Amino acid sequence: MVVRNKSIGVFDSGFGGLGVLRGIIKVLPEYDYVYLGDTSRAPYGHRNTEDVYKFSQEAVDFLFSKQCELIVFGCNTASSNALHVIQHTYLPAHFPDRKVLGVLIPFSEEAVNRTRNKKVGVMATEATVRSQTFVRELAKLDPTVSVYQQACPLLVPFIEAGEETSAPAREALRSYLAPLIEEHIDTLILGCTHYGLIKKEIQEIVGVSVSLVSEENVVPPRLRRYLEAHPEIESKLTKNGSRRFYTTDTTGRFQTLGGRFFGEEIAAETVSL
Repeated sequence: MVVRNKSIGVFDSGFGGLGVLRGIIKVLPEYDYVYLGDTSRAPYGHRNTEDVYKFSQEAVDFLFSKQCELIVFGCNTASSNALHVIQHTYLPAHFPDRKVLGVLIPFSEEAVNRTRNKKVGVMATEATVRSQTFVRELAKLDPTVSVYQQACPLLVPFIEAGEETSAPAREALRSYLAPLIEEHIDTLILGCTHYGLIKKEIQEIVGVSVSLVSEENVVPPRLRRYLEAHPEIESKLTKNGSRRFYTTDTTGRFQTLGGRFFGEEIAAETVSL
């Protein structure tokens, strides 16, 4: 009898979620993981809400077909524009025994805990900023916190082209961060998985007095606590330490760029959603 791995799925529109997965594996190395990057349709940042929901639903279906018991949305755009409907409408109707988790609430809680002057910045994709989800979540936790958002549409293309340290990329980054610095924020949410790759550059511009909230630091401990609090889910997960990677684009490109985010070479399979 073939026993299939019961895995934790990680979904991102592109490559950035591999950095999140890397952080999760450091904290929870024993579990089996399946990663899906919808790289052929990335980035999601300029997409409308209907498209983001459709793509996210397709990703959920795919990962559940690969025996994932639990899925983490690394993609902030998907978390902002699709997660609520998937959790409260789609899963109860189609996968009532499965779970999908996002990053918005953990991010918001971390930012509220860190801020001292009640001024929080958010740098993210256009779709995430447009959704106003971070503004709403932070207001729920602390209505006295002021939130300053900045869409950064040029950063993902620079990063995926390997040009994140070029002069044009640095100039774009400085221009995006300038309005947030002028508001004297003391906490900055990196609201896109790609931004973890330029965390050093961001910190240099905003200064050491600004605390950066990024997924690779927030998601892993939160996931560990979630599994500890939900033994009915944790007990289903197999622990063989396996990792499987899927992309909707060419595997060569995915493996080259993905290796930068994951921190080691990866082998991926191309799939259609």
